[in-house]
Amino acid sequence: MAGITDAPFRALAWQYGAGYVVSEMLGARGELWETEKSRLRRVAVAGIEPRAVQIAGGDAPSVAEAARRHVDDGAQIIDINFGCPAKKVCRKAAGSQLLKDPDLVTEIVRATVAAVPVPVTVKMRTGWSTDMKNAVEIAHRLQEEGAAAVAVHGRTRACGFEGEAEHDTVAEIKSRLRVPVFANGDIRTPAQARAVLERTGADGVMIGRAALGAPWLPGRMADATRREPSFLEKWAVIAGHVSAMHEFYGEGRGLRVARKHVQWYLARMLDDPLPVRAFNALADAPAQLEWLATMGTRAAAA
Repeated sequence: MAGITDAPFRALAWQYGAGYVVSEMLGARGELWETEKSRLRRVAVAGIEPRAVQIAGGDAPSVAEAARRHVDDGAQIIDINFGCPAKKVCRKAAGSQLLKDPDLVTEIVRATVAAVPVPVTVKMRTGWSTDMKNAVEIAHRLQEEGAAAVAVHGRTRACGFEGEAEHDTVAEIKSRLRVPVFANGDIRTPAQARAVLERTGADGVMIGRAALGAPWLPGRMADATRREPSFLEKWAVIAGHVSAMHEFYGEGRGLRVARKHVQWYLARMLDDPLPVRAFNALADAPAQLEWLATMGTRAAAA
């Protein structure tokens, strides 16, 4: 979810009832700390606590040092990513690549827990491949090293996002651990969230891709009394979100980031791809906001 769950998106998810939000994934290497990308990814959203920061790295010293820096910067929870399947992350011996080496994963968590006075949590997959599904063993080892919670995506690294996520492994991990366990993968509706919780006994669910174009979804999963926003309410969310992205990133980058989010929103709300193409063709931030206002007025009149 790097490049997606930025400060404007987290603010919306929190506003609509998400119980917990985590920063975009940040590289652990020290030379990345002062880059523009890292600076924006570690921006805190006022009013959201605990402040959780996710780190990816391939060796214990760099991850532990990054954790110390983030805690000094205000992080209240450190989350270590052993789950990302992206090739550019795995090529750097980080993310789910590390599941091939349980000893290294254990060393990273041990060093990080010793380095910071805040909870250290872990995001992981069920293993490297179907022939190396070692998440149960790894999760238990990480608990013994002090991990405060584990979130498990129900696919291996080799699976990527293909096929359906399986949650039997999550259930087995939950049965063996004392710390909270969260289920992740192919949980798209409140009904599916309830079913996965009942099936696995997990303490909660973690939502990623299902929230694209629907920042209200985690809140609806957390509270069954929350209703789906109306079409016009959703349109107002889009306009507010686009404005927030312009302000957060500046007009140039904000223009580009807004396009992908609006595409996700409209794909959920409309069957017609033409509005997406029309929005993507707009060349400046004021034009994006004007287009949304005009389309919103038309929708209200209809």
